[in-house]
Amino acid sequence: MNILELKNVQREEGQIFYIRKYTAIAVVELPTETVDTPISFSIETGPFGDKKLSVKIIEAPNYPILPILTSLKPYILENDKEGRLPT
Repeated sequence: MNILELKNVQREEGQIFYIRKYTAIAVVELPTETVDTPISFSIETGPFGDKKLSVKIIEAPNYPILPILTSLKPYILENDKEGRLPT
């Protein structure tokens, strides 16, 4: 299983500056097919620069969710680190 890309990434407006909330469509390559899965996620930056990520799959594909979540989290954090997410 592989995460190919995040499409239509949009940041939601919020009042708390250290929590960023997003919605997106994750393109996930499963062993039998490639699916577009709507997700929402938030990145909270702690006082020492550490980041906490929470991911929700809005519409689950016909595949176990846990492997998708474990692949999505490092992919999202890497995109954040390289500045590919909207600010």
